[in-house]
Amino acid sequence: MDRRRLLLRWCALAGLPLPTVLLPAAAQAAIAPRPLQFPRDHGAHPDSRTEWWYATGWLQADGGALFGFQLTFFRSRTDLAAGNASRFAARQLLFAHAAVSDLGAQRLLHAERIGRWNGDPAQPRVTASLADTDVRIDDWRFRREGPAGRSSYRARLADRAAGFGFELALATTQPLLLQGDQGWSRKGPNADEASHYYSQPQLAVTGTLAVGAGAAPLPVQGRAWLDHEWSETLLNPDAVGWDWIGMNLDDGSALTAFQLRRRDGSALWAGGSFRAAGGAVRAFGPDEVRFTPGRGWTSPATRSSYPVQWTVDTPAGRFEVRALIDAQELDSRASTGSIYWEGLSDLLDAGTQRRVGRGYLEMTGRASPLRLG
Repeated sequence: MDRRRLLLRWCALAGLPLPTVLLPAAAQAAIAPRPLQFPRDHGAHPDSRTEWWYATGWLQADGGALFGFQLTFFRSRTDLAAGNASRFAARQLLFAHAAVSDLGAQRLLHAERIGRWNGDPAQPRVTASLADTDVRIDDWRFRREGPAGRSSYRARLADRAAGFGFELALATTQPLLLQGDQGWSRKGPNADEASHYYSQPQLAVTGTLAVGAGAAPLPVQGRAWLDHEWSETLLNPDAVGWDWIGMNLDDGSALTAFQLRRRDGSALWAGGSFRAAGGAVRAFGPDEVRFTPGRGWTSPATRSSYPVQWTVDTPAGRFEVRALIDAQELDSRASTGSIYWEGLSDLLDAGTQRRVGRGYLEMTGRASPLRLG
């Protein structure tokens, strides 16, 4: 589905008036390498085409029950309202995806929301702050609070239809990790195929989780990872999707690795980073990362196939990634228009087969080619 048709569909889902003419995109300031400035760059960047705040992690309840969780807020500049001064013009769209992986029941619960945002700070129902992380769609909210070095993120949502909800505090334990070249992360062979990108690994999580209609909230604690990324042109035309891991290692290290795939499955570009606890960041070049698929799983709902076991070679070592539940596919065609796999996974040392960490594996573009712009 091309971008303009998809935006029309989003407008319809959000209850927006459909424009009779699609105006050409207005000229935008080029996104280029620059020093990131905080707290400003924790906030939204509405001049960029695409942006997301992406929190994933694991939670353990009293008694040992293990869960994975994901909460992502997406922002998309529509380019549909150029020259329209109306406060109702859909200049930006916000989406939110949330999921809980219930390891005991071997099931995935997920939900999604959508709203329009015109950049008006007085619009409280759907908003994204420019000053700091604070994104919201109705009663779903993700925000940062506190000074640098001692800040925490607050994630709150409840979805009765999907049967889950959580209220979590994600406290920082380490400095920000600037991906790529000081936060400028290449995503392809062309210079404009890049993003501003930073991570916050090793977040200490406390809070409550409710799973099941009418279930009482359970006290939980765990570990999480946050990515914040924004871009004007993220994908090369030959790329159909990506495979990505963000892993908190048990010794306090942090590992990121990704590859962008061509239609035939070969790697078009790759990258990532490694930071030992208290150490410097080691950024990976495009020829230093290799994803080798292992055991696969086919979705009974979409018939899409996903490798749920990988061997990942990096300058920091050779690792094996194993999904803790096969069925962690998310069908978000009602909002962002995509189907993707995203789930809690263990990280093992490929040589000793010893578990060394835990985090999330994401795979996009396997049901159909992904298009972000």
